[in-house]
Amino acid sequence: MASRKPALAVTEPTIRVRRIHRRDLNKVWEFLKRVFRSVNRETVEYQRPRTKTRFLEIYEEEGIEQLLFEIHEGEAPVIVGYAECAYEVIGSDNWINERYFESRDMRPLFVEEIAIHPDFQGRGIGSFVIEQLEHLARVRGCTHLVLEVAANNRRALQFYRARSFSQIDAAIFLAKKVVSEPELLPPRTLRSGGLDPGDAEGMSEATGPEAQVLTDMPAETGESAPEPEPPPALPAKPARTRKPRSRRA
Repeated sequence: MASRKPALAVTEPTIRVRRIHRRDLNKVWEFLKRVFRSVNRETVEYQRPRTKTRFLEIYEEEGIEQLLFEIHEGEAPVIVGYAECAYEVIGSDNWINERYFESRDMRPLFVEEIAIHPDFQGRGIGSFVIEQLEHLARVRGCTHLVLEVAANNRRALQFYRARSFSQIDAAIFLAKKVVSEPELLPPRTLRSGGLDPGDAEGMSEATGPEAQVLTDMPAETGESAPEPEPPPALPAKPARTRKPRSRRA
């Protein structure tokens, strides 16, 4: 009986984390577009920086951590995860209310972005990313991870709730359909023939000064209207004479 050859052990790739470098920016931007392409079709807010210009600006800002998670399959490493976080509220257009956390003695690490490669989801990369962020929070003295997720992103909600995340605010985008009408009337077909009967009737019933104006209007023959005759001159009034007054002595 021939002996069976032992099965070769399958070596799973190792995931490594490092900070982003300037040479990675273009590659990471393409990665984010691929990850969030389908998500952004269903959400009101963009789930990644809206433009590449803004993404490049983030790299230059202080106080923001951008982490890459890679596996090595073959010669070149493959990006399978990305995380972006900040230790304080960043940007003048940010709507985060810092007093909310101060009044509750919370020192949050704000998680701005988490992205996992679609082909590698369900293999523990997301859990590793959360573990790395919790480690950063501990060594920096933060007490909470705080992030935002769309209410209709059910898969993401299930992922976070399974890892002890809980809702701290109830902000929801609401919309109501408004029944409206166009400001301009629709096209209308012209009647065949000459003058509109309604317009002709209105013109025939004109009386008073308006009728006089219509009557006095010259015909459209190309000739100028005759000059009107001047009114007759009024007779001159006779001169008045005054009687001389007598003077008293």
